[in-house]
Amino acid sequence: MTNAFDSTKPDEISSFVGKHFIYTYDNGWQYELYVKNDRTIDYRIHSGMVGGRWVRDQIAHIVRLSDEVYKISWDEPTGTCVSVAFNLSERSIHGVIFFPRWVANDPKRTVCFQNDHLDKMRTFRDAGPTYPKLVIDEFASVTFMETCEPNDETVINCPPEDLPDGFAARTN
Repeated sequence: MTNAFDSTKPDEISSFVGKHFIYTYDNGWQYELYVKNDRTIDYRIHSGMVGGRWVRDQIAHIVRLSDEVYKISWDEPTGTCVSVAFNLSERSIHGVIFFPRWVANDPKRTVCFQNDHLDKMRTFRDAGPTYPKLVIDEFASVTFMETCEPNDETVINCPPEDLPDGFAARTN
């Protein structure tokens, strides 16, 4: 029996592991994501409703949909669920975020380094309300993409406000 958090086919996503992206959704929100290994991601949110939030070692389901197309889905301790499809050849992304009502009502409560506040996030989640959810369904453009080593703790290691000027504005 496989672990529910293992990738369904880790050998099929090996070329995706280590990818580091900065991308901007059509609504203007800017995110950064690093595929740390075949079941974990790190991410930082540079702007948008929860801009300033950052997370390391988020367990995720990562699958290959076709050549150069991958999907990452995860459920956060906040109760927020996310699913993001990456089309590497077209440098495009489609993401859906399902924010529980408590996050939609007061998003700033989640703006922190989540790893240091897991119990607090779970307490907020359990207190709710969770419904109706706020669904954000958007396309994004990849503005920066690089390949890093897997499990590199230096790729996302600080909050967005501690990054050098122009870091998130890099393009390639």
